[in-house]
Amino acid sequence: MKTKELKKELKLLDIFCVSTGAMISSGLFILPGLAFSQAGPAAIFAYLLAGFFCLPTLFSMSELITAMPKAGGDYFYIMRGFGPLVGTIAGFSSWFALSLKAAFAILGISAYLNVLGGIPLSVSALWLSLLFVLINLIGVKFAGRFQVAMVFGLLAILVAYIFMGARFLNFSNFSPLFPKGIGPLFSVASFVFISYGGLTKVASLAEEVERPGRNLPLGMMLSLLATAFLYAAVVFVTIGVSRPESLAVSLTPVSDGARFIGGEPFAILIGLAAVLAFITTANAGIMTASRYPLGMSRDKLLPPVFQKVGTLFKTPFIAILFTGVFITAVISLLELKLLVKVASSILILLYIFANLTLILFRESKILSYRPKFRSPFYPYMQVAGILGGLFLLIEMGSFIIFLTSIFLLLGIIWYKLYAQKKVSRDSALMYALERLIAKDKELISENIFTELKDVVVARDNIIADRFHKLIENAKVLDIEEPLKMEDFFKKASDVLAEDLRLDSGSIFDKFINRERESSTLLRGGLAIPHIIIEGRNIFRIVLVRARAGIIFPQDKLAHIIFLLLGSSDERNLHLKALAAIAQITQNIDFDQEWLKAANEDELKNIVLLAERRRG
Repeated sequence: MKTKELKKELKLLDIFCVSTGAMISSGLFILPGLAFSQAGPAAIFAYLLAGFFCLPTLFSMSELITAMPKAGGDYFYIMRGFGPLVGTIAGFSSWFALSLKAAFAILGISAYLNVLGGIPLSVSALWLSLLFVLINLIGVKFAGRFQVAMVFGLLAILVAYIFMGARFLNFSNFSPLFPKGIGPLFSVASFVFISYGGLTKVASLAEEVERPGRNLPLGMMLSLLATAFLYAAVVFVTIGVSRPESLAVSLTPVSDGARFIGGEPFAILIGLAAVLAFITTANAGIMTASRYPLGMSRDKLLPPVFQKVGTLFKTPFIAILFTGVFITAVISLLELKLLVKVASSILILLYIFANLTLILFRESKILSYRPKFRSPFYPYMQVAGILGGLFLLIEMGSFIIFLTSIFLLLGIIWYKLYAQKKVSRDSALMYALERLIAKDKELISENIFTELKDVVVARDNIIADRFHKLIENAKVLDIEEPLKMEDFFKKASDVLAEDLRLDSGSIFDKFINRERESSTLLRGGLAIPHIIIEGRNIFRIVLVRARAGIIFPQDKLAHIIFLLLGSSDERNLHLKALAAIAQITQNIDFDQEWLKAANEDELKNIVLLAERRRG
């Protein structure tokens, strides 16, 4: 089945709102009381610490999704990093976890509607599920705009709560700051960590984001900063205005604080904010979860029907409907509390894999892996993220880890029974291993390298102009031994003569005569010999890597050579090709990448993917 691209309609504001809306829900409106009961006023710092724990995964995921902005987010790059077995598990895990969080949010809305209006929980949950599915079927742009409106309404109410509550603070409530010592700070941080679980949901929408290299990492970072500030500020005000003994046992701590600040009307307003929070979480959950079946189907891990994209709204309607049916079934039939804990442990596991995948892609040194954003402090940031994730996973408890293992086993069984016989894909892990046997060239595969090149072309809207097509069809000479200039031109002339069915000797003479007029060695290691021949509509480029060097006059060495040959009617193309090569070779890393390239395709793609003026 031909893969259909999704429409790029999400902007920076949409990314910020999807990510923020996915985070602010139960972590803010339910957990602060429980956190206070364990750590006292230090719960404020526990929320900030939990946000800090997110940073390694945020940086790793930002790099990976700017290198591979495709539907499926973390599934897509874990699949490309570790192969189809781990990719199958990652895809199911992400879809399962996000779907359950959406279901939990829908139940949260239904609970509030039941309290406020007496609407039966099961009835409102069913209709809400249908509503969110319909919103997402209409289009990601509409769903994104809906998310923006909901998030700004939520933020406005929370900011009002912070400023109004600041006048009623009782600072004696903050003493002692650490009533049970420093120890509970870390356990509570792991407890509230899942409050930030929605931060990376937006990764699954990467294919539908305008300028993903800028908007994805920036939107996620701004969202984390804003959410961490809101969490800390709201918890600070709630502690300051509440009686400690009441706060410690409250499951509606923010509403209780609002009642003290502004009476029943303000408590109702905060209740509205809670509903908005659950709405944004549910909408973001369905929007992002539905992209995982789409990505897995493209990789043949799920039936091809999940690839269907509607002609009217350009949304993956089968994947959205499938996700909506699953959420409705979960709400109707299953005990959510335990499943949400399993989903939380799966998310932590995926965070660990995000950091491992980044390390794998960096160390595999695939030249077509070209992220627009690079994680700082590599690899220390990623190692810290892996260790932090393992710590949080242990904190979940042995029973939850056991249930998570059962779910992962089901993913393995699906892969063995359905996907294994349908998919053949290499990975960054295989590529890294192949580097160890690079001399056995018949063992080297190009799947992951070529796919990443295609992703970069789509991400950067690279136009396949005539120079681009010339490079794609160019001959490549990869010369290991040192050669004198004359011997090199003889070798290159034979290649060109065979391609053009011309006389090798006349081509050789033109190269020698051109070099006698003035040297084509432009700078240390780079030469661009170029000649004009008789005929019409003729133009060829030969790419040359000479590891030991081509010896030009005065014993100057060239390791990077672009040979250009064209007829006189192609003078404009000749000049454009020279200008393009000049731009490309000015890149500070060009020489190093050229000499390290593993094969001919990598040499071509260094040129094809380079930034330059096109047209």
